[in-house]
Amino acid sequence: MGMNLGNCPRCGRLYALNFRDICPSCIKDIELEYEKCLKYLREEKTATIQEVSDATEVSIKQITKFIKEGRISIANNPNMMYPCEVCGVLIREGTMCDSCRNRLTRDFAATAAREESGRNGKHREDKRSGGAYGVIDKFRGPTN
Repeated sequence: MGMNLGNCPRCGRLYALNFRDICPSCIKDIELEYEKCLKYLREEKTATIQEVSDATEVSIKQITKFIKEGRISIANNPNMMYPCEVCGVLIREGTMCDSCRNRLTRDFAATAAREESGRNGKHREDKRSGGAYGVIDKFRGPTN
């Protein structure tokens, strides 16, 4: 039985697939980045994500990942916030800011309402024209 191989999405190198979906070298690099962030945050509890990134040379994207994985606690670091996935404004929980979440909820409700009214309209039309057979007959064209 052959070994499952893949390209590491982080560095592009070929590696034996594992549970982390990145190569062992990148796993080690990420752990070193994590340690750097933790060490910095122990000394600078009021640091922002930008300050941590600048001081440790770890990307904001990677620091955000540490926060979302629960590896870096924002409870212990009052100024630690990360970007909303939609607009980039800094947030402390979830993946979206309140504004983007509200807009998404409104858009979803409006779409659901349009679909519902469209379904109701089709349903009434089907009843008027004799149900499913009437719809099929419309596609057949005139029978004279």
